[in-house]
Amino acid sequence: MDIRTVSGAVIVPAHDEESVIARTLEKLRPVAASGTVDVLVVCNGCSDATADVARRYPGVTVIEIETASKVAAMNVGDRATARWPRLYLDADIQIEPEAVAAVLHELAREGGALAARPASVEDVHDATFPVRAYYRARARIPETGVRLWGAGGYAVSEAGHARFERFPDIVNDDSWIHNLFTDDEKAVLDTPPMLVRVPRTTKALLAVITRHRRGQLDLGVSLGEQSSQRARAILHSAKGPRSAVDAFCYAALTQISRMRSRRADAAQWSRDPSTREPAPTR
Repeated sequence: MDIRTVSGAVIVPAHDEESVIARTLEKLRPVAASGTVDVLVVCNGCSDATADVARRYPGVTVIEIETASKVAAMNVGDRATARWPRLYLDADIQIEPEAVAAVLHELAREGGALAARPASVEDVHDATFPVRAYYRARARIPETGVRLWGAGGYAVSEAGHARFERFPDIVNDDSWIHNLFTDDEKAVLDTPPMLVRVPRTTKALLAVITRHRRGQLDLGVSLGEQSSQRARAILHSAKGPRSAVDAFCYAALTQISRMRSRRADAAQWSRDPSTREPAPTR
């Protein structure tokens, strides 16, 4: 689908993303040049050259705010555009213009979803063995329902956004959005997948899943039965030594994150630095 056949906005909150913002905006060049889709990079509390890098891309609107807050940046982005629907995209996610067009089309069409995202795929290149094992095991869990969280981007229609006045001050904004809509109001589209770079190190992965778990708890999401179902699915998926090791890594990291999520500071935002450093040499 041609990006010029749709209208909408892409809002990219960015905090000290100098090392990754270019690869995100390179993919969005045709979107920014379309004249029909606003691309806004909202630099929040940046102390590096994120804004300077973003300004090199024609058609991209760069806004700078002092507050280092993703949700504050998304709220500022909302006020800076009048176009609908809106795709909120993490600053380290690569997305094809066709995927942007597909999700905006779905949300704009009569009878379409109220919230949606493109397909996504995890890039485990250069990750440690436990990280790769964790994601291999997680990939074997059958998807239940329509999941908007954990993909690095999601979009809402104007009608969907009418359910909330502004993004609240929370960590898990994608889980919050996910919980606002029923499955028949959401969609994950069959598009070229967004590329999600997962944590490279086991320490970084633990920080990410601990924050996500604590954020879910703070949103009032009950994780007991959900966790049990996922654990059973992982165990049943183990068909040999390698998958058994994967299941063990998944279970161990999940259990450690469960214990750490009880700490008072577990829900604080902690960006994964491992995906923003040069890849290790082999």
